[in-house]
Amino acid sequence: MRFKIDENLHPELAEFLRQKGHDALTVWDQGLRGRPDTDLALLCQSERRALVSLDLGFADIRTYPPESFSGLVVLRLADQSRRSVLEVFPRVLDLLNREPLTGQLWIVDEQSIRVRGG
Repeated sequence: MRFKIDENLHPELAEFLRQKGHDALTVWDQGLRGRPDTDLALLCQSERRALVSLDLGFADIRTYPPESFSGLVVLRLADQSRRSVLEVFPRVLDLLNREPLTGQLWIVDEQSIRVRGG
């Protein structure tokens, strides 16, 4: 799977994904820090990458309809530390093995993953 890691997440998440066999780039890798969300969304669409972000704005399906993306993963964690993100992300990969992310919005918290299709 091809992922884009938003600037609000530690680059170590991209490294974790690469170690698991995924193609993962960060906003930092591409010099896109500080760009508007709409620019990032368009780039994810053109690169066919699923976006992983802490930004709840990407959970707004009117602005970012899931069917227009290779996937949106929005993390809603009380503790947004690198450690907490890396602890929850194996569950995301486990679900990815069972269900396609393309065209879907996954909202991930400490207890569950809510899936919203397009």
